[in-house]
Amino acid sequence: MSSNLRLLRTTQELRQWRVQHLLNSKSVGFVPTMGALHQGHLKLVEQSLKHSDSTIVSIFVNPAQFAPHEDLDTYPRTLDQDIKQLQRISNDITLFTPQVSQMYPSGIEQDTSRQVGAFVHLPGLGNKMEGLSRPHFFAGVATVVTKLFNIVQPDHAYFGQKDIQQALILRRMCKDLLVQYPTTDNLRIVPTARDPDTNLALSSRNAYLSEQQRSELAPLLYKALQSGRQAYEDGKRSREEILHATSSYTTQAQEKGARIDYMQLNDAFTFDVVDEVGAEGAVLSAAMYVGSTRLIDNVLLGMRV
Repeated sequence: MSSNLRLLRTTQELRQWRVQHLLNSKSVGFVPTMGALHQGHLKLVEQSLKHSDSTIVSIFVNPAQFAPHEDLDTYPRTLDQDIKQLQRISNDITLFTPQVSQMYPSGIEQDTSRQVGAFVHLPGLGNKMEGLSRPHFFAGVATVVTKLFNIVQPDHAYFGQKDIQQALILRRMCKDLLVQYPTTDNLRIVPTARDPDTNLALSSRNAYLSEQQRSELAPLLYKALQSGRQAYEDGKRSREEILHATSSYTTQAQEKGARIDYMQLNDAFTFDVVDEVGAEGAVLSAAMYVGSTRLIDNVLLGMRV
């Protein structure tokens, strides 16, 4: 195991590190995370290592992404294990682990309606698709990622397709706010990492699932999405036909005690619900509660990211 992983805890330390890379004309790849790293995160890190001179990973559990009733206090925090996982794949990774006071120097309210000061809002985007269920979420993501981009100034940044709306919104944000690092084209979306046995999308929240839930119940979500994709590949284009194709597995999931939050077909730019898949393609996405654990997943129909 390597001991060369660099650990930076303050914005001042990180900015000094970044200046040296600029002076030496070294490219920087960036993977922002909330920790509890799994193979999906490591896949993003490996992409960065492949395409950049230096890779930095951030671990920061962002309070602004959690509504007051959500699982901020119980969200898994496994820094020691995260460090070991990163050390196993490379001896040249920098890890940034700021405190809340570093990222929110004016303070942060978990109820963002009470927030005073600068905050990134996403009118017309943040309240659709995944945002219908979690209207606070994307403003919190956009705010913290803007801060991280300002600090790190990465040449490339890497996000997973599992959180497809998040990644597409951040691309749109980089364009709308004229972000220089990274450019819109250099915000990379990497295909979802999945359990090799069940195809369950890897997520830090999978740790909340029982073995039976993880192996038998949760995978029904992706099976439903695959059925929708197969309907598209078989020539079906209407939302009604594609959603109907998912219903066998969503019904099974509900009969086994899961609760479908949504299963929907959306435009990849506006996130509006669409009646059919057009020439630009669409996103078929879903969220499902297994017990108290909320899982999300998606497939792309007729489009690439």
